[in-house]
Amino acid sequence: MSPMTFLTDALAYIFTAANWGGPAGLAARIGEHLQYTVLAVVFSALIAVPIGMLIGHTGRGTFVIVTGVNALRALPTLGVLLLGVLLWGLGLVGPTVALMLLGIPPLLAGTYAGIANVDRTVVDAARSMGMTETRVLLRVEVPNALPLILGGLRTATLQIVATATVAAYASLGGLGRYLIDGIKVRQFHIALVGALMVTALALILDAALAFAVWASVPGTGRLRRFGRMPQPLLDDEVLLDSQGCRASQATAAGTSESRYGRGDPSLTVEG
Repeated sequence: MSPMTFLTDALAYIFTAANWGGPAGLAARIGEHLQYTVLAVVFSALIAVPIGMLIGHTGRGTFVIVTGVNALRALPTLGVLLLGVLLWGLGLVGPTVALMLLGIPPLLAGTYAGIANVDRTVVDAARSMGMTETRVLLRVEVPNALPLILGGLRTATLQIVATATVAAYASLGGLGRYLIDGIKVRQFHIALVGALMVTALALILDAALAFAVWASVPGTGRLRRFGRMPQPLLDDEVLLDSQGCRASQATAAGTSESRYGRGDPSLTVEG
C-alpha cells in the first residue's frame, strides 16, 4: 500500500463517528492520554518549580541545577519505564515516574532562569521598601519571571504529551494503544491514526500555552484583560514606589526641621 492510502484510511477512521464512542474509542483514548499528561506535568511542577524558585532567588546550587538537568535529560524514557514496571508492576506509577523525569528538566531550567534573570535593581528596590524575602520572591520575582516559567511548562507539556504513548507498554490506555496495536496486527493506518491524534493534541496544547506565555509578559496588562487579578509590583512600579517613599520621608523631615529650627514651640509640650 502507498503512503497516501495509509493517510486516506487513517483520516477515514478519524472522521468516522462510530470510532469515537465506547471505552476503546478515540474520545476515551484522548481522555486517558490527557490524564497521563496532566498527572506527569503536575507532579513535575510540584518538584521542579519550588526548587527552581529557591535556587534562582538565593543564587545557591546553580551547579546542582546544571548537573541535574543534564543527567535527567540523558535518561532514556523507555528504559525508565521498564525499570518502573519491574519495581512497581504494571500500572500508572511506572509511566508517571518516567514522564516526570522527562518534564522536570525544562520546568526546572525555565523557573531558575526566570527568577535569576530578574533585574537586580528592581529586587533591591523592593527590599528597600521593607518587603520580606518571601514577598520579594512572590510579588516581584515570580511575576517578572512568569513568561520563562510558562515557557518551561510549555516545553515540558509538549515533551510529555508526545511521549505519553509509552503508557501503552505498561498495559495502560491512551493514544499509544493505536500505535502498538496497529503495528502488532499490521494495520499501519491504525498506527498512523495514533500518530496524527498525538500531533493534533500537541499542537492544541502548544497553542494554548503559547497564548499563556504571551499574556503573562509583565507590564503589558494583558492578564488584567482576561480576568480580575491583583496587579503585582513590577519593574518601574517598584522603583516609583521606592522613590515615592524616599520623597515623602524627605518632605516630612524638611517640614519638621523648618518648624522647629525657627524656634516654634513643640506641639506636644505646653508653654
